[in-house]
Amino acid sequence: MNDNGMKKQKVKVAVLVLIAIVGMVYHVNAKQIMATANELTKKEQNIIAISSLTGKGDLDKLKIALNTGLEEGLTINEIKEVLVHTYAYCGFPRSIRALQSFMEVVDDRKASGKVDETGDEASPIDQNVNKYTRGKKILEELTKTQQPESLSGYSAFAPTIDRFLKEHLFAAIFERDVLNYAERELVTISVIASIGKAEPMLRSHLIICRNVGLSSEKLQEFVTVLKSTIGKKEAKVAQQVLDEVLANDKIN
Repeated sequence: MNDNGMKKQKVKVAVLVLIAIVGMVYHVNAKQIMATANELTKKEQNIIAISSLTGKGDLDKLKIALNTGLEEGLTINEIKEVLVHTYAYCGFPRSIRALQSFMEVVDDRKASGKVDETGDEASPIDQNVNKYTRGKKILEELTKTQQPESLSGYSAFAPTIDRFLKEHLFAAIFERDVLNYAERELVTISVIASIGKAEPMLRSHLIICRNVGLSSEKLQEFVTVLKSTIGKKEAKVAQQVLDEVLANDKIN
């Protein structure tokens, strides 16, 4: 082979090596992106911790979680929104006590010279559409199921609770934009898991979690965060319910 042929051969080899390296880098980056998409973000982990401790009523641990949340990038308004959302599932007493604890944390941090981001306020909500209708539409988006025209079950037994759910929980709370649907569902399942004895509701909201884009890997990690935050007992029950939901996913 002459010199010219040797040069061409070297160039060809170099090009092939470069293509192989680019391919490897792309494959690694793609796997990293996929792994990241299937892992809870720091924000999501903190939302779970704050919500579950609020539901549990453990204010000492909650203050630690609130500090961690602020340190790791949650804004003051995002945490407020989390704590306000929790009241729908664990009641005003624990939600308000959590908000009072948060006030203390914010004041202590200010006194020590720490500056925390306030964050966005909730956008105004269009009140021209009937609240019940708005809530019904949001519930349909979350469940991916059209709501029946006639009430059944507990809604038929106590129509007032159906109106409160549609008008207040799903219209007044879920349509606020400081947190997205996935983040609100993480708040919801965290509180439900922490209060216990509400497995049917936990099951329903884990299904909604899947509907709003939370992967099975993220939900498995949710159980892990729950275990380290509030305990093995609650995490074990949550895992059992999650296993049922994911098994049903595979069947369908």
